[in-house]
Amino acid sequence: MSEKPKSPPTRTPQEPHDPIPVGYRPGLITAISVVLGFSLAFFRFWGFEAPGKWTARSVVAAGGLVLAVVLQVIAMIRSLRLEDDDPNEYRKTVKWFTASVVVLLVTVLIAVVEFSVASG
Repeated sequence: MSEKPKSPPTRTPQEPHDPIPVGYRPGLITAISVVLGFSLAFFRFWGFEAPGKWTARSVVAAGGLVLAVVLQVIAMIRSLRLEDDDPNEYRKTVKWFTASVVVLLVTVLIAVVEFSVASG
C-alpha cells in the first residue's frame, strides 16, 4: 500500500483590506506612552509620596491604577505588533487603550476624592 503524499495545508485568503493610514500607529503609540508615563508618575506619588494613611478607598485607587497600567501595557504591546497594520486589529488595540483610560480616569477621581477627604 502506498500512501498519498500529504499536500501542504491550504490557506484561506484573507479579505483584502487597506492598511491604516500612515501616522495612525505612531500617534497611538505616542498617546499610550504619554498616558503610561502619567500613570506611573501618579502611582509613584499616590503610593509612595502622598501624605496620609491608607484607607479602603486609597487601596481601591491603587488597585485601579495597577489595572490601568496593565491595560496600557497590553495596548502598547498590541500597538507594536505587525498585525496592528490591519484595521480590525488596530481597532481592538484602540479599544484596549480606551478601556485603560476609562479605568485611569475613574481611579484618579477616586484618588482625588480620597485625598481631599483625608486632607480636609
